[in-house]
Amino acid sequence: MSREALASLPDLRAWLVAAPLAVALPPLLAFNLPPSSTFLNQAAALIGWSVWLLLLAGMLPRPTRPGPGLASLQGVFGLIALAALGSMIWAGLPGSLGLSALGLLAAAALTAWIAAALRSAGHGERAFEAFCGALVLAGALSSVVGLVQAFAPDLADGFWVAATGAGGRAVGNLRQPNHLSSLLLWAMIAVVPLLRTRRLPWALAVPLCGLMLFGVVLTGSRTGLLGTLLLAAWGALDRSLERRTRLLLVLTPVAGALLWLGMAEWARLHDTVFAGEAQLRQSDPSSSRFGIWKNTLTLIAMHPWLGVGFGEFNFAWTLTPFPGRPVAFFDHTHNLELQLAVELGLPLAALVLALLARALWEAWRAARAAPALRAALVLVLMAALHSQFEYPLWYAYFLLPAAFAFGLCLGAPASGAAAGRWPVGMAAALLLLLGSLASVADYWRVVVIFQPPAGAPSLAQRIEEGRRSWLFGHHGDYAAATVAEHPSQVMPAFERATHYLLDTRLMMAWANALAEAGQIDRARHLAQRLREFRNEQAAEYFAVCDNAPMADRRPYQCVPPAVQLDYRAFK
Repeated sequence: MSREALASLPDLRAWLVAAPLAVALPPLLAFNLPPSSTFLNQAAALIGWSVWLLLLAGMLPRPTRPGPGLASLQGVFGLIALAALGSMIWAGLPGSLGLSALGLLAAAALTAWIAAALRSAGHGERAFEAFCGALVLAGALSSVVGLVQAFAPDLADGFWVAATGAGGRAVGNLRQPNHLSSLLLWAMIAVVPLLRTRRLPWALAVPLCGLMLFGVVLTGSRTGLLGTLLLAAWGALDRSLERRTRLLLVLTPVAGALLWLGMAEWARLHDTVFAGEAQLRQSDPSSSRFGIWKNTLTLIAMHPWLGVGFGEFNFAWTLTPFPGRPVAFFDHTHNLELQLAVELGLPLAALVLALLARALWEAWRAARAAPALRAALVLVLMAALHSQFEYPLWYAYFLLPAAFAFGLCLGAPASGAAAGRWPVGMAAALLLLLGSLASVADYWRVVVIFQPPAGAPSLAQRIEEGRRSWLFGHHGDYAAATVAEHPSQVMPAFERATHYLLDTRLMMAWANALAEAGQIDRARHLAQRLREFRNEQAAEYFAVCDNAPMADRRPYQCVPPAVQLDYRAFK
């Protein structure tokens, strides 16, 4: 073994541990604590990535001035951060939600910056190999989780394997079919660089890809099937790949279709329904996306210049009259471009998208010149494709890997390997680690509200303590608002809780609070918006209208408001 190899051995050992902690552990974590079903996954991603970034920055020299692509990407993060600050100041976004968004944006910016510096220092390929190995591990184990959920759901104990509530669909431990499908497609992309460097033998790569593709089929995700076409396009266009690798990629959609048909036939033979087939037979093939996009375009037309405010889509959409609205409580438009346009306004959204397009163009140019970067670019493109129908980049376990792959593509080409220590990068990673650990401790302040341990204080005390949480106080406010016998007595709780997610319980409590406070028209407006959702949980709330007395004595929820209001009247 050479002297250089011996010198790098401790780094290699650290990377073999740190990369899976950052990339593989978060999507595999099944255990979670209420009120959030994914908080611990996101916290694990932030902690794991901060540790890995700390190790990476410890072997990097001070990076040079960023090129146009990296500067554009950092500009995207910076502008969205400014929009979040503006929303906190002028649009009513609670500080707890704004701080969470700012922390996630800062983590993504740091990840992209360090990834770019890795390539510039000549360590990019080595780091990407570690990243891809961890991603393949996550994909393989998540496929096994999906198999259990689809074929042996009784074994899903909630600790090692999350229970699926998606009608027989595989959801992985991320609990969402589309999220599992995107993770598995990323893992299939990660197989290709490992084949290129001979880190993964063909005898193992082919069955792994088959397993992960079957996992995509078990999710029933149409977005996932669409993603296989991107893999086929990569195989068809990238002539730097081995012939058999190109064939593997090109045949992926065909293999996916055969597996889909096979599962449908298996379901018929066993007198059951294949979840993917059920998805295709839905009366609304878009799963309400067409409806939410239509409503979003209306909101954009109503607020074209400044938008409704970063993080305020759910608040504005819920409180704006839409008689034919989708009946689910959407907190996102399920399309990246529409989300930016409705929340930031058209001018700022156009600037953000222009910078993003410039960064993608520079990444494309870099990948054309360096075949080793093409898998990283395809990872970014797969995230972009998913973002047309979902919002994966709002989750740390998708945002940080995407930022890492993007940053690698945007680093300056290296003239040779360089070593050193980058104090600023190490300090930023350490700060991220401490903040991530602090967020877990802060989260416990609201966990005890919904899942109290033995000997816990009274519910009222737990709620009061939870409301003092820096990052999760809105959950405490939600509890305070929805358990109060007279919600008008906790009116300040509605100032934060309503900006997280307006659901049936919270809307009924808020309307009752407004009515008790004498704000009848606002209460009536809120009740009319709740009626549009046609939610069974509100049936009893509106049942009093069926046998109510004369109009002047009818309960407030049975009468339209006397004046027209919009969502800004509730801030």
